[in-house]
Amino acid sequence: MSENKEKVGSVFSRAWDIISQDDTIPPDEKKAILKLIQVIIEAREQFSDKKTAEGEEKSVTHEVISKHSLMMTVKHQADELDALRRISLNLTSTLDLQQVLDMIVTEGLRLIKNSRAAHIFMYERGELEFGASLDNMGVRNQPISKPRRDGLTATVARTGSPIVIEDISNHPLYKDAPKYWGGSIVGVPLIFKNETIGVMNLSKNVVGRFTRSEMRLISLLADQAAVAIFNASMYEKISEMANTDSVTGLPNRRALDERIQEEWRIANQTKQTFSVVMMDLDGFKKVNDTYGHDRGDQLLYSLFNFLAQRTRNEDFLARYGGDELTLVIRNADIETTQTITKKILGLMQEFKFPFPNEANIKLGLSAGIAVYPIHAATSSDLIRAADSALYHAKKYERGGYIVAKNMTGQLNPIRVKE
Repeated sequence: MSENKEKVGSVFSRAWDIISQDDTIPPDEKKAILKLIQVIIEAREQFSDKKTAEGEEKSVTHEVISKHSLMMTVKHQADELDALRRISLNLTSTLDLQQVLDMIVTEGLRLIKNSRAAHIFMYERGELEFGASLDNMGVRNQPISKPRRDGLTATVARTGSPIVIEDISNHPLYKDAPKYWGGSIVGVPLIFKNETIGVMNLSKNVVGRFTRSEMRLISLLADQAAVAIFNASMYEKISEMANTDSVTGLPNRRALDERIQEEWRIANQTKQTFSVVMMDLDGFKKVNDTYGHDRGDQLLYSLFNFLAQRTRNEDFLARYGGDELTLVIRNADIETTQTITKKILGLMQEFKFPFPNEANIKLGLSAGIAVYPIHAATSSDLIRAADSALYHAKKYERGGYIVAKNMTGQLNPIRVKE
């Protein structure tokens, strides 16, 4: 094409040379012809320059667009990497399961545009349990009804595959949903070692598909979330086992020490009192001697759980060791503690245990009471004060209780002779 244009240009130039040198052409006619050729040559040059400028402009425009597109791609990838870095840091910052779940729904809402809400359900042994939620108004962990067996969450949990719904109001999985439900939603399984341990749902206010970038980030979040949830769940179970008595299922001595230390800290901050009640099962030795330790363990399990089910939610009942129980009562003075203790001791009249041959073995509880800071200045001394009161109750008031009399001092250190 360019060769043709160059040929056309050279033709007019040659015509100019020939006509200008031809003396046979009348001067006026020659002048008119040369003028016409000049106009044509100049017009062609202007046209050519315009084309060249337009081409250069298009080239520059294309380059700008390309660079802008590249910059946007790089920025988008940088944003994704920053999101992944943030998610990774947040999800590995704690082993508290509820904190992990709360972080996941927070990150989930940040990954999508026009977000409405994020929900997580834990999935174990075929059952879904609420884990965490967050909506675009900042409302967190609002109670929600259990997922429908044929709904989105249950389907994702059973199949282990993500489901994207672009229009909730027109999808079979939401055929029985309220009419005001709308927008779009994605349900993603949280899979750890080929096992679904939960489901994460992210919804939008608008209908339409989730972008590739959103789906990619949601998938990466789900992968990291599954690992974080598994680790936190294992930590929670191990911690629970470490703080649980293997015979009765009640909190053990370690958990008791932690709870008393917590109550001591709260009492010092609030200037309130709290109490410790040490209890011992009367008649337990006879059960062990007559029926063996297995039967004795069954009795402890039955009795201690019988009492635990009948204590107040705010109180803390633990197995101290052997046949001893310890009750921690928050914000309780001597009078309140005595009232609660009397009620617990009276429950022994209602307790029944199936001894072999319907044997009638008399069982009872004796108790010792100590109140902080009346009877001790430290948590360990408070336990010692209650234990000392229990000793006297066993000796002088079997089946009843005794309140510690005086402030218990610290134990003198034991000196070992070299």
